[in-house]
Amino acid sequence: MDFENRVVLVTGGGAGLGEACALEFAAQGARVAVADWSAESAERVASRINDNGGEAIALAIDVSRADQVDEMVNRILSPWGRLDVAVNNAGVSAPIKPLAETEEDDYERLMGVNLKGVWLCMRAELRQMLKQGGGNIVNMASALSKRVFPGASFYVASKFAVAGMTRTAALEYAEQGIRINAVCPGNVRTPLLESTTDAQTQQILAGLHAMKRMGTPEEVAQAVLWLASGRASFCTGNLMSVDGGWTAG
Repeated sequence: MDFENRVVLVTGGGAGLGEACALEFAAQGARVAVADWSAESAERVASRINDNGGEAIALAIDVSRADQVDEMVNRILSPWGRLDVAVNNAGVSAPIKPLAETEEDDYERLMGVNLKGVWLCMRAELRQMLKQGGGNIVNMASALSKRVFPGASFYVASKFAVAGMTRTAALEYAEQGIRINAVCPGNVRTPLLESTTDAQTQQILAGLHAMKRMGTPEEVAQAVLWLASGRASFCTGNLMSVDGGWTAG
């Protein structure tokens, strides 16, 4: 998968799945814009890419703010002039609890990033891709775009919505040279997950998958890169499961 000199944006690129995507795109020759709410995290990943001979810029961004999202795209165009691939990965979670016990603040925060943020990013990305005559968008959905999980009503709702928006936009722009797909990961062993769950919880999460293990960020990144590459040139509107068989049964 050759991305030599392609311009790639990864939101939520400062850690976890986003970091893995940013590093892998850079390894394939892409110019990478690492966007994250944490300026420090974005700079760390961008510096790692640059130190290894790649080309990257760091962008501090709140994806729930339209002005910041539009400025993000403008800052990518300033040095590179185009946007070939966008990976909308930024996302947050909410406390696991039954719906009747949930709080409005948690809802607003999660939907602001997971749904509004994806919409704002796609809108800005599509406007640029239409101007330049094509591009690729890969959204980070979830296995919970395809099934439900008690106690995660906000998160499930946000990811179902991302799946629907992905497929709808794919049909809207299929004739304009823009492919839009989503990756639907299962539970992935990220540093954040390992630091916020105990061994017993991790074992339970792994057991949800038919393969009886969690995925790795690198495994998810490979799926993202494939969808963004020319090898997937006839794929649009797909919700690709990368979940160890969780949603198969």
